[in-house]
Amino acid sequence: MNFQRIKKSGEAMKPLFVKLILLFAIIMLIGSCTKDTGEGDAATSVAKDESIREYNIDVQKSQVKNRFPCDTISLQEYVLGNYEPGTYLVRFDKTYTFNVPKPAVIYFRDGGSNYILAVIAKSKPGERNIEAKNITGYESSFINLDSTKLGTAFFFLTLFECKESNFERVWESEVPIHGGFNRMTIKTWSPKKIKYVELNYEDGIISGHRNYNFFLVDGWRKPPHLLETYVGIVHKRTLALINNDKFPDYYEYRFIEDSLRIRVRDSIPFYWSDNRRLYLTDRNPRWFRKY
Repeated sequence: MNFQRIKKSGEAMKPLFVKLILLFAIIMLIGSCTKDTGEGDAATSVAKDESIREYNIDVQKSQVKNRFPCDTISLQEYVLGNYEPGTYLVRFDKTYTFNVPKPAVIYFRDGGSNYILAVIAKSKPGERNIEAKNITGYESSFINLDSTKLGTAFFFLTLFECKESNFERVWESEVPIHGGFNRMTIKTWSPKKIKYVELNYEDGIISGHRNYNFFLVDGWRKPPHLLETYVGIVHKRTLALINNDKFPDYYEYRFIEDSLRIRVRDSIPFYWSDNRRLYLTDRNPRWFRKY
């Protein structure tokens, strides 16, 4: 046996073994660094977003000449400084192709107090932070069907009171929808002369729109009562007065459709039961709605 040849072969294998060990160590190091970089990127993204928002607020400050206590710029600063990251003051949908949407804010006085109604969107914890542009308008009404993980938005109608140039949150009420915001309007329910706030959302899935109506049945300082109405090709729900109490009711419609036409088959009255905190109908005791 040629021991000299075996010895030389073993010596030749040593550099290759060392190289394999070094290569493995480099791969492990790159893997750990990649993980750290990913977590760092998420934090960097949030910090970058907040930095951009702060910059935009500073630009607005330099451009606006006539400011007042608790104005919209101050409200944007308040949301940025007092809410969790990924929370935004929502903007109205574009009314024209090239106009700049305004923040969804309404200022008014009642009983000697200065109030601010605002629509605020919060990102779902554990998911990607939402982007304000992805939750407004017709395209965003399909966000529930989107597979690109744009994040989940939780909308809140919020009432603030301005006291000595400071914001005090009176209440916030969640809106059960994730996208498609269009506009906000204060209206009056004629049968009972009750004020309510209508939040209008476009809904491409039903080929129509949904209104989330917040009724101030006990005045502005108490949390509102929510009732949903909507209109689509084969979807319809309209305001009504069924049992003559202070709470609004509605008719829910059923349709018959075929290849030639669509027509209303029936309308079902739902009324609010304050004891059960549900909308009920006498048509069927098993039918109920939350709002």
